[in-house]
Amino acid sequence: MNFSQTLIALWTLVLKEIKRFTRIWPQTLLPPSITMAMYFIIFGNLIGSRIGDMDGFSYMDFIVPGLIMMSVITNSYSNVASSFFSNKFQRSIEEMMVSPMPNWVILSGFILGGMARGLGVGLIVTVVSLFFTRLTMEHPLLTVLVVVLTSALFSIGGFINALLANKFDDISIVPTFILTPLTYLGGVFYSISMLPDFWQGVSMLNPILYMVNVFRYGFLGVSDIPVGWALAAIFAFIIALFSIALAMLERGKGIRS
Repeated sequence: MNFSQTLIALWTLVLKEIKRFTRIWPQTLLPPSITMAMYFIIFGNLIGSRIGDMDGFSYMDFIVPGLIMMSVITNSYSNVASSFFSNKFQRSIEEMMVSPMPNWVILSGFILGGMARGLGVGLIVTVVSLFFTRLTMEHPLLTVLVVVLTSALFSIGGFINALLANKFDDISIVPTFILTPLTYLGGVFYSISMLPDFWQGVSMLNPILYMVNVFRYGFLGVSDIPVGWALAAIFAFIIALFSIALAMLERGKGIRS
């Protein structure tokens, strides 16, 4: 395939993924916005008014960036995991594998599709948050950069999950037992400075903590960890997971029997 054909193949795959989740928007786009609205009401208004300020900001302002990031993470991951596994289950992925389309195009197409859903849901949640608080953005470019990188990282994670899954139940194991606990313990609802020294050290092992804090820094200008380290860690994770996913795809891991 020449360069223009490669671009057409990539765009076609991305467009297919976008149409897939927008066609069933009551299942893919509406539920996250309702869920996050409940978080804003319960944690922001009802509980937040009793907690008071956090790092010099109202509790509502403090949790909004974390909740936006949480919606981006979960939707980027779940979109690719469910979409690619469905293609694998229906054996339509084999048609892509035998086509002239390079493996990196297949991988990138699913990743970009997951990013589109994750960022789309993140934008919807951001709009919903405006009904509860006034958002400020201290570092707009950094905010956009970290949310794009995070959606890419977890889209790759969803792809690897789908490759390794043997049945539909397998794609829910990682989100339920790993992703959700790490997200809730990733500083979405609290500052790690509130924790004892030992648990602060343990929290530093959670990669989602870095993403949430950099994203919060982009909005509020405060972070529990150095922003440079966090960005370097995110880039390293993306490169490592993309390489692993591409190697697995080229070997036909979970596809070829």
